[in-house]
Amino acid sequence: MPIGQPGDAPARLLDALAGASVVAAEDTRRLQRLARDLGVSVTGRVLSYFEGNESARTQELLDVLRGGQDVLLVTDAGMPSVSDPGYRLVVAAAAAGVRVTALAGPSAVTTALAVSGLPCDRFCFEGFPPRRTAGRRTAFQQLMAEPRTLVFFEAPHRLAESLADMAAVFGADRPAAVCRELTKTHEEVRRGPLAELAAWAADGVRGEVTVVVGGATRAAVDSAPEQLAAEVGRREKTGEPRKQAIADVARDAGVAKRVVYDAVLAARRD
Repeated sequence: MPIGQPGDAPARLLDALAGASVVAAEDTRRLQRLARDLGVSVTGRVLSYFEGNESARTQELLDVLRGGQDVLLVTDAGMPSVSDPGYRLVVAAAAAGVRVTALAGPSAVTTALAVSGLPCDRFCFEGFPPRRTAGRRTAFQQLMAEPRTLVFFEAPHRLAESLADMAAVFGADRPAAVCRELTKTHEEVRRGPLAELAAWAADGVRGEVTVVVGGATRAAVDSAPEQLAAEVGRREKTGEPRKQAIADVARDAGVAKRVVYDAVLAARRD
């Protein structure tokens, strides 16, 4: 469904809402509100399909599909399966030989990238960061040498903490953009260094938030030994031998292998 303005709904969605045998909605009240805004009458059976019942209801919807009926899956804003319910149903339907297609519409990920002012030619989407500080910092440490632009979703009440952790791990001066309430009446795009954005968010932020962070530069990678050590650790977890991981990190960072080796030793002592 649209990420903000009802008018962004594609024409195919209006037809599908009016004609689907079953509509599985993340929030049935939002679905009905959107249908009213669009002037569409939903004639099919409406079922709730959200994080709390996704596992149990997937089988029920699969039975409907096997019976030859269409199921229209809609989530509150944006694309199902992308940090929204839907992945389990798509996997089950594909495994059962049921045709799956998408009624493409607006996406918060690509919309935020387009307005961020940061490089868009290569990016990676990381979804929601872990909720707890330790897990969040570990996740960010695994990404600190990532050269592509990073895109995250974040809850407004955790935004300040996430931005502060990003500043601590990625560097206070790493460029970023906080995109709030995209396409909606109170849309706001705040651009600046991570530390500056963290200070701004400390006063409280409301609405749906997408964060875009510039990728790591070579200087950013080789300036901090702990970053080198963390990257070696990340590569080791994927099965790469330590000696090879040290050599690869040194090559990518443009530093001597001894520098990376010393960083790994220091991290182990700590």
